[in-house]
Amino acid sequence: MCDSQEVEEGMCGIVGCWEMSGEVRREVVEAMTSCLRHRGPDSSGIWIDEAAHLALGHTRLAILDLSPAGHQPMLSMCGRFVIVYNGEIYNHQEIRERLESEDRSIVWRGHSDTEVLLAAIRAWGVEAALQSVAGMFAFALWDRQAHCLTLARDRMGEKPLYYGWQGTTFLFASELKALHAHPAFQGRISPSGLSLYFQHSYVPTPYSIYDGIYKLPPGTYLQLRSPQAGVCPQPKQYWSLIEVALQGIESPFQGSEEEAVETLQSLLTTVVQQQMVADVPVGVFLSGGIDSSLVSAVAQAQSARPIRTFTIGFEEKPFDEATYARNVARHLGTDHCELYVTAKDAIDLVPYLPAVYDEPFADSSQIPTLLVSRLARSAVTVVLTGDGGDESTGGYRKSYDVAIKFYTGLSRIPSFSRKLLQSIARSNLCQALISAVRGRSLTKRQMELFALALDSRGSLAQLYALLRKRWRTTSILGDFENSSSSTDCWIDDYPIPQPYLCLMAIDALTFLPDGILVKVDRATMSVSLEARAPLLDHRVVDWLWRLPVEMRIRDGQGKWILRSLLERYLPRELYERPKQGFAVPIELWLTNGLRPWAESLLEERRLKQEGFLNPTAVRAIWEAHLRGEHRAGFLIWPIVVFQAWLDDTQVATSAPSQSVL
Repeated sequence: MCDSQEVEEGMCGIVGCWEMSGEVRREVVEAMTSCLRHRGPDSSGIWIDEAAHLALGHTRLAILDLSPAGHQPMLSMCGRFVIVYNGEIYNHQEIRERLESEDRSIVWRGHSDTEVLLAAIRAWGVEAALQSVAGMFAFALWDRQAHCLTLARDRMGEKPLYYGWQGTTFLFASELKALHAHPAFQGRISPSGLSLYFQHSYVPTPYSIYDGIYKLPPGTYLQLRSPQAGVCPQPKQYWSLIEVALQGIESPFQGSEEEAVETLQSLLTTVVQQQMVADVPVGVFLSGGIDSSLVSAVAQAQSARPIRTFTIGFEEKPFDEATYARNVARHLGTDHCELYVTAKDAIDLVPYLPAVYDEPFADSSQIPTLLVSRLARSAVTVVLTGDGGDESTGGYRKSYDVAIKFYTGLSRIPSFSRKLLQSIARSNLCQALISAVRGRSLTKRQMELFALALDSRGSLAQLYALLRKRWRTTSILGDFENSSSSTDCWIDDYPIPQPYLCLMAIDALTFLPDGILVKVDRATMSVSLEARAPLLDHRVVDWLWRLPVEMRIRDGQGKWILRSLLERYLPRELYERPKQGFAVPIELWLTNGLRPWAESLLEERRLKQEGFLNPTAVRAIWEAHLRGEHRAGFLIWPIVVFQAWLDDTQVATSAPSQSVL
């Protein structure tokens, strides 16, 4: 059965449970669904299969088909399938026309992309339907005939989906907070998840911060048929970035540079046109960098009137990008909106971050992302972003150069010599010898990188994973940690022979979905704002990975293809500047405005009582930072974020079980 309830406040969110040893309680599903009201303030719905003890819940932000015909949970016309779906399918009109050509008798109730997705699944099956769609999404599909539950996630990981067993109940949801509302949820912190969090400042897929709860990997789907409690089938890939990269190497783009720029312009124009389709206002996040400026330029070229662009400015000049964005907006002729925020504005937001991000997440650019999301939501319901350009076109070239340089040097050192050299590298004697030979000493960071390189298992991918870590030892963790050795180096050795392409693929598979896209999804969804990323459309991604390295990285710069296209819209002086990122002065704030808040979270007695972190190590780095002996804001931020998250969630602290994925 299905019911709906109009709500006044609250983006699309999905929840569900499959009970193996009891009836589904409607009030529990309602509580889970209401936790995601911020993701879907326009309506909500619940569908329960009482015989199977399975329930689906949905909250809706109406973007396409504002009528009741777009309401979810939605049943297929044949009545066999029920779906709850979060996202947008940008080529749904093309799929609709294809379905109509194959079945003249098909009847549509509305024009929502959800209905098209259901019809495609009915006609072609789950995997073929997934391979046909272009978009961002996460969905749960119940096959009433086969008693099969399918969970699926988009190719690049724009939309989140958590799942797992808690006792005899299988749970899933867009955000962890919805799982908390189910009485079976245990909330035990995962040692592996916690260790990985401190290494990377986020919990990487497929892990989560909770024992027994996982993230569905991008480009996969999972199916449960007659499930056995505690047993999860392995997700199945329907799309692989590694395969795309290898195919691109085998069959590279053969045209000229001018033809490459022309092809990208045509492709990006089509994608941006489709992503601007909505029955609500659409805008663009504009930082003034290459990616967001290009998306803004292409969007403005498709619009008969000025598009809305949004940016945040900071009083601290080294962190302020508003001037760059303003100049780009003026040249493009957009309807630009900027807001300058004070340190106090940003600091006042910090204590609320755990409620927004749900899981420990320590990228300090989450603060301006949330601020610009709030600004944009006052005028629009959908925004386009520039996310995804770095990972496909070599935007992190400097980091790649460091890794490749170290790897090249490391490959010349016999493996039996590395442990000795590692000990020497961390000694004062080594620093003195290097100083005598070179005439100047290496920095502490350079020495640390050298020691890390010697720790590598011999592959470029593993070395790069080590260099990207935040906390590079387990000294921060207390007695709580059982064994994190299995997750110390969790990057696969991808079979991509070209070094730059290998490292780009790593970022696209890790930092992009688990860092950048988490940051944007939670910030925008918290204010019921939908973010769309044209550069992450798989048609763009597939084509960019066919480009040879020299069309991505050239003359010491990444993004050659994006720069060349942007030059058709903007003078180079408006966007040619050092890469800045969406940074905030977290070092300064921790010493000043955030100091009392941080001090309360890092109090020694509290750390001992909680038992998750090593009080001695935490206090040492914090006090050294306050004395000005060590600029450690980038190390302290993950600690205070975790501590604040503990406060917000009140998680269980009992010893975790040893379940593995």
